[in-house]
Amino acid sequence: MPAAVIGLLSAFVYGSADFVGGVASRRLGPIRVTAIGAVAGLVLLLAAWPLVGGRISPAAIGWGAASGLVGTLAVSLLYACLAIGPMSILSPLTALVSALVPMAWGLLGGDRFAPIGYVALGLALVAVVLVGFVPEKGAVRPSVRALLMATAAGALIGVFLIMLDQTPDDSGVVPLIANRTANGAVMWSVVALLALRTRARSRSRSRTTPLSSRWTLVAAGGGLLDATANALILIGLRVGDLTTMSVLVALYPAGTILLAAVVLRERVAPVQWVGLVLAVAAAALLAVS
Repeated sequence: MPAAVIGLLSAFVYGSADFVGGVASRRLGPIRVTAIGAVAGLVLLLAAWPLVGGRISPAAIGWGAASGLVGTLAVSLLYACLAIGPMSILSPLTALVSALVPMAWGLLGGDRFAPIGYVALGLALVAVVLVGFVPEKGAVRPSVRALLMATAAGALIGVFLIMLDQTPDDSGVVPLIANRTANGAVMWSVVALLALRTRARSRSRSRTTPLSSRWTLVAAGGGLLDATANALILIGLRVGDLTTMSVLVALYPAGTILLAAVVLRERVAPVQWVGLVLAVAAAALLAVS
């Protein structure tokens, strides 16, 4: 399977994970959802390890754990900047930066393409902006703080991809296991601290109902999808190149908006449809370049 196809597939799965996690966050909160997802993804990767293999090495564990910490910070900044808004500007900005940082690294590192390949990269970058655009009525000009946070979030997502690309070829899913372990350790520490602070302020207890149990399963499902997306990204990096994967993975909002259209009947803006068409065209050109 060409790396371009894997990249587009990983973007869709990544976006699907964001959609499922976003729905669960409405009930459980983003911090708890991220923590639950980290554990679910770790369980999946541990189960896959005997099947796909992977050699343990300092490089595999080190780069994997570092990518987990960077990814945690990236997601935290992303959520924070989108909460400030406007999403219509900050969302595509984050996605664009997340593509440009590893793309520049890959090209400087020696990734080369036929002329049609560079055209495809340009189309993909345009698609990233269009797909990531979130229509908003009455959107205001973003603050400098929000722009800096969005840029930093995108840059850290790009660094996350660069770190995964540094992992040894024979490491299998070991880097992703280290990634999830680091991510889970951070998120569950945050959950524990928040729980202690809540108990200190009030003696009230959170309700435990069948509904909350169901949403916990939904959050776990998002974690499984996220781990699957990471695995696809790692495969794509090993059979292809960082530049191609970076621009295609940045199309992850495509999975989110398509699932929102199917499940929640949300409207897909015309500009987003144009972006989706350009994304498929760019992937096709990259596959044959």
